[in-house]
Amino acid sequence: MTAAQIALPAKLRPLFIGRADVRAARGGRGSAKTRSFAKMTAVQGYRFGMAGEKGIILCARQFMNSLDDSSLEEIKRAIEEEPFLAEYYDVGDKYIKSWDGRISYAFAGLDRNIASVKSKGRILLCWVDEAEPVTEDAWRILEPTLREEGTDWNAELWVSWNPLRPNAPVEKRFAGSKDPLIRCVTINWVDNPKFPDKLERQRNRDLEERPEQYDHIWEGGFLVVKEGAYFAKALAETKAKGRIKALSLDPLMAIRSYHDIGGAGAKADAYSIWICQFIDSRIHVLDHYTSQGQSLSFHVKWMRDHGYENAEVILPHDGVNTNNVSGKQYKDHWEDAGFSVKVIPNQGPGAAMMRVEAARRLFPRIWFDVDLTLVGRTSLGWYHPKIVEREGSKVDLGPNHDWASHDADSFGLMCVDYQEPKVMAAVIPVSSFGAV
Repeated sequence: MTAAQIALPAKLRPLFIGRADVRAARGGRGSAKTRSFAKMTAVQGYRFGMAGEKGIILCARQFMNSLDDSSLEEIKRAIEEEPFLAEYYDVGDKYIKSWDGRISYAFAGLDRNIASVKSKGRILLCWVDEAEPVTEDAWRILEPTLREEGTDWNAELWVSWNPLRPNAPVEKRFAGSKDPLIRCVTINWVDNPKFPDKLERQRNRDLEERPEQYDHIWEGGFLVVKEGAYFAKALAETKAKGRIKALSLDPLMAIRSYHDIGGAGAKADAYSIWICQFIDSRIHVLDHYTSQGQSLSFHVKWMRDHGYENAEVILPHDGVNTNNVSGKQYKDHWEDAGFSVKVIPNQGPGAAMMRVEAARRLFPRIWFDVDLTLVGRTSLGWYHPKIVEREGSKVDLGPNHDWASHDADSFGLMCVDYQEPKVMAAVIPVSSFGAV
């Protein structure tokens, strides 16, 4: 049984032909990628069983609290669609295994028991679905466990996800890989020949009523704005009015860099930098940088490598805090590296919302470089309040602290620090009026 003989979207069929270490698909809603991958895991298990191999098909997600959160039901329905698979597999309420005892399915959540994956036994195939939030640490642990190899086959990693962030580990590892044994396709609703009428109605409704969400939901685009995010409307208007375009550095104007301080180590907060110039009444946001777990020297190197060695470094109030590694203040480190440094004083209670309001006020005069600020704009589009239920009412706890908040904080620092240019009155010589 070949991929060409299975009921798959045409765009996915070549993905499952030939040898590979990784087979991956990314895209929006309604593309049939999840059902297709579920079915092909069963097909692959069938092939292994028929060849006399014995082992496990591991289905993983980053978050899985129970089998209800797993791919179990999706695989069951996929098996039912193909008579030869339905004959080969014994499908129970909480398990799937082949009648010959050679192939069995296992399910795991990578956030809780990634280390236990190593003890799952002989893993012939691992499919990670909803892979966008999977961490770099999880990939580093997972991939070496797929070490089984035969004369004409090897244990494979399959990955499927809906794009969200351009800097997500899954994007960096697989979407842009040049390795011929890492295959990745982008597939969307238009590639699904069985795209249902109900989803078509939902798609058109989103296109009409939620245009800022449409590209992410249906076309596999990155999430530019999250519904309910602080800057959702402002970003949509900025794009609509053409203020997201290629920008160039003005050599005659001062360069400013606004920072949010992170630490070193795998669990430290990210370090974020926005590069901008204030030109007349415009704010040109030229570049963006974020990195997690790196030392301060790494950030300094980025500034120099990108031509910002003359930029002013503007730090938040904790710029006068002591670096745990060196014992020196962050401000001193940047000054020792040859940069002019300014520290913005602590704004006190409500500082986060002060930054939000300052940014909202200034958005109409902000321009973004289309390419260099993509990751940063994604963070701004996600930055949203943390809402909790208390006694039947929704309570707004202020900005949610997550992967987007560091970029939003450094952006807000820029807006708080911004001062509108002063317009000097023209001085007209008395002689211009002629004789009195």
